[in-house]
Amino acid sequence: MNNSLIIALDFATAHEAGQFLEPFKGQELFVKVGMELFYQEGPSIIHMLKDSGHRIFLDLKLHDIPNTVKSAMKGLAKLNCDLVNVHAAGGKEMMQAALDGLEAGTPGGMKRPYCIAVTQLTSTSKEQMNREQLIPVSLEESVLHYSSLTKEAGLDGVVCSAWEAASIKNKLGEFLTVTPGIRMENDQIGDQKRIATPEFARNEGVSAIVVGRSITRATDPVKSYHQWLNAWKGVHQ
Repeated sequence: MNNSLIIALDFATAHEAGQFLEPFKGQELFVKVGMELFYQEGPSIIHMLKDSGHRIFLDLKLHDIPNTVKSAMKGLAKLNCDLVNVHAAGGKEMMQAALDGLEAGTPGGMKRPYCIAVTQLTSTSKEQMNREQLIPVSLEESVLHYSSLTKEAGLDGVVCSAWEAASIKNKLGEFLTVTPGIRMENDQIGDQKRIATPEFARNEGVSAIVVGRSITRATDPVKSYHQWLNAWKGVHQ
């Protein structure tokens, strides 16, 4: 998991995702399947990607009562994804139930998927959090609180912005930090608020970055992917 670059397959159909992946044939990628694609295609998209040799982050951000999340994770565990997630705001009991479901549903002899929790979305600003969630602290305090709760629940890490990753590592030690909102300096911000460059994320000790449109909408996606990979790993061309 560490030092991974995860490509967000933010497509509406399996056909579109397949077209994007065609030039990468023969390469193992780490890809993210979110709500848009999974809700349209269901488990078949996961089977297609696994058959092509890719690692998968199934990004469904489960948030429900503990028993429902446990049952859902028990089913998702059978898909053989590498990484899944929940919302930390669901609470410690819910997160523990998610782990119980994953362990119960993972086929014998296989390793359960890593499970991480979303702290605060990278599209959320401090002002939004204070006003709409009624959380009267800084974003970093909120993210650290959710991260501590996630570790207490036994999960493997969190989704956070690169700006909180170092503080999480300092407080919690070895713990996965997966960060979206990664942009090159000249990229458009889009709907993200707490963005960072791949170099900044690497220097802050981030475990894995998630990159979407900067690669998937590029004129030459393969070239763009390798440019991002080099920037992430600190390789100077």
